[in-house]
Amino acid sequence: MTEPTRVVLVDDQALFRAGIRMVIDSQPDLEVVGEAGDGAEGVRVVRAARPDVVLMDIRMPVMDGLAATAELLADGAPGAAPPRIVMLTTFDLDEAAARAIQQGASGFLLKDADPEFLLAAIRTVHAGSAVIAASATRDLFAHFAGPATAEVPPSYAELTEREREIFALAARGLSNAEIAQREFLSEATVKTHISRILAKLGLRDRVQLVVFAFEHGLA
Repeated sequence: MTEPTRVVLVDDQALFRAGIRMVIDSQPDLEVVGEAGDGAEGVRVVRAARPDVVLMDIRMPVMDGLAATAELLADGAPGAAPPRIVMLTTFDLDEAAARAIQQGASGFLLKDADPEFLLAAIRTVHAGSAVIAASATRDLFAHFAGPATAEVPPSYAELTEREREIFALAARGLSNAEIAQREFLSEATVKTHISRILAKLGLRDRVQLVVFAFEHGLA
């Protein structure tokens, strides 16, 4: 039997954490393995529990979610990939969420999201195959990123013409299914293309692909 996806909740509202824990623990494939009420405690809990996914509030006392996310993603212990971190925010357009995505967070989630969306988001991020609310993440980054300033790296030239087409669509926030429909490909083929694109560009996931596109004027 497959081990459940391990989740840590980091939020300063105990009642909110209790509600989220109840939703997550109701699923046979998900399990809450730790909680914290501020970023500093969150860092300690995550390092001890080694979860697959962290739900991280942005605004907290002692250490905010941005600082905690940066610290966890910088850990980089040999043979131990950092967890996927999803930022929890109250606002649709949140500059702090944009900065967290630039740091390497795997997306953001509104605190009032439906329970079904929350569960789907955790599974999606754990699978590493898609961005949470991809178009919203793209719009958020575009809103705060400003004009592109970084030079396009040589690695981009290694992409084939087809890979560049897929890259452009993914950078616009299209899902694998949407790209497959538009390009008359199977979803499996699109997933393979995305994996090759990420490998060639040295990117971890589709969130970083969106950030890369905006930073280099390729979106």
